[in-house]
Amino acid sequence: MTDKLKLARACADAMWAGDTASQRLGMKLEEMRPGYARLSMRITRDMVNGRDSCHGGVIFTLADSSFGYACNSHNQYSVAVGCNIDFLAPGHIGDVLVATAVEQARVGRTGVYDVRVENQAGALVATFRGKCVTVKGHWVEASEP
Repeated sequence: MTDKLKLARACADAMWAGDTASQRLGMKLEEMRPGYARLSMRITRDMVNGRDSCHGGVIFTLADSSFGYACNSHNQYSVAVGCNIDFLAPGHIGDVLVATAVEQARVGRTGVYDVRVENQAGALVATFRGKCVTVKGHWVEASEP
């Protein structure tokens, strides 16, 4: 395992410890590496709208969480400065949504990340693009992984 991979996982562990929003929504951190994060979440009755499909804000939150983990994987605090989402298909109660965030560019203090949200069958539910900027602070001490 490379030092960068260890560092990305240590950053994810530090983030997860305080990420009550993602935890309370039942998200699971499935995979973590530098510039990459994959989270999953099962849609429950509490997450649907009046049409009995997953609320768009819940799908957005899953995509945003995946984006957040990916852009913070380099041990530099990063915050979103903008993002957009395109909803392509509904999610339903019992579906497991998987959001995979991939770094597209990281230049200076700015990063761009694309996220695909798919259901358990691999059908595309939404696409998301997030832009972030680094701010002061680190997730783990330099002497850690």
